[in-house]
Amino acid sequence: MKLIVGLGNPGKNYEKTRHNFGFMILEKIVQKKGLIFASQTDFEARITELNIDGKAKLVLPQTFMNDSGRSVQKIKNYFKINLENVWVISDDVDLELGKIRISFSGSSAGHKGVQSIIDNIGQEFWRIRVGVGKHEKVPTEKWVLENFSKNESEIVDKIVDKVADLVLESLSNNLKEETINI
Repeated sequence: MKLIVGLGNPGKNYEKTRHNFGFMILEKIVQKKGLIFASQTDFEARITELNIDGKAKLVLPQTFMNDSGRSVQKIKNYFKINLENVWVISDDVDLELGKIRISFSGSSAGHKGVQSIIDNIGQEFWRIRVGVGKHEKVPTEKWVLENFSKNESEIVDKIVDKVADLVLESLSNNLKEETINI
């Protein structure tokens, strides 16, 4: 079984922020597959299951970004999921908008949600990092909580769709380390 985690913050006011790329991508997969997320308070998450070449749990932690690892650890341990079958989708300010980097293991690169997961389960899991870029005048903590601009919205829709398709295809073909430009 795979555990696919989309990082983000719960609540309407965060829905279209840069920090919620992980949520947006999993919500697109659920939409494409006609699934529905269910709140599971024991796991502090919204969860659904997908069956493509084996089962995959799609998870939106509801703990807020900086405590995501608490939810991920509960789910991973309960379903006895191996670390190499954990995929985490997150935003990345070190990548420009339209760039996606897939890697296995490593540091959090300063991402507090990824760091929370590392602190709770270790670092030997897959990362799908989706670029949001930086703003030279806006601090990172504020930048990631802002909505995408109207100019960015068109490319954001393409990115969400492309990464959703990549995740679905990878369930059959496995992930591989690569950088993708959209």
